[in-house]
Amino acid sequence: MQAVQNLDLKRFMGTWYVIASQPTYLEKDAFNPIENYVLNDDGTITTTFTFTKGQADGTARTLGMTGFVGDEPNNGVWAMQWIWPIKADYRIAYLDESYDYAIIGRNKRDYVWLMSRYPNVRSHKLEDLLKIAVNLGYERKNIKLTNWQQVVEGDSSSAKKPNAKEPNHRPNNSTTSDL
Repeated sequence: MQAVQNLDLKRFMGTWYVIASQPTYLEKDAFNPIENYVLNDDGTITTTFTFTKGQADGTARTLGMTGFVGDEPNNGVWAMQWIWPIKADYRIAYLDESYDYAIIGRNKRDYVWLMSRYPNVRSHKLEDLLKIAVNLGYERKNIKLTNWQQVVEGDSSSAKKPNAKEPNHRPNNSTTSDL
C-alpha cells in the first residue's frame, strides 16, 4: 500500500476522531474513539488512543503506543509499537490537503481507520473516504462507522457537539466539516 508523500509531521499531530474503521479486537466494542499524536524531540510519536468500552458513557479506556517514522523524509510509513518489541505496520494512505481527513491502513489490509479532525462529517465526504478505502483494497462491508459519525446534512448546527471530555483541536470549536 502506497503511503502519502511529504507528510508534514507537525501538521499531522493533534487530535483525530476515528469516524469509521475495520477494527482491531480492542476496538470492536469501542465508543468515542480518538487518536492523539504528539511529536517527541527524538522523532518518535507518542500516540494515545482513548475510547469508552461498550457504550458512549461506558468505562473510559486509554491505550498508549509509540510511532516510529520509517520512511523519512516522506514520513507516511510508521511502525507502531503497542508492546515491546513488536512494531506493527501503520501507513498514512490518504491525507487531504487541509490535514482534516486521513486514512490509516496496513499492507495486510486487516485494519483501517478513517479519521477526521471533526467528530462527524457530511455524508458525501464520508462516502468519498469509504470509496478511497475500498480502492486501497478494503472491503466496504468490513468497515464499521463509529458512534461519532452521524450523517450530517445542511446546517452545521445539526452536528453533534463534543462534550467537555472530548478534545477539539479547532480554535473555533467547529465540530462538523463544511467540506
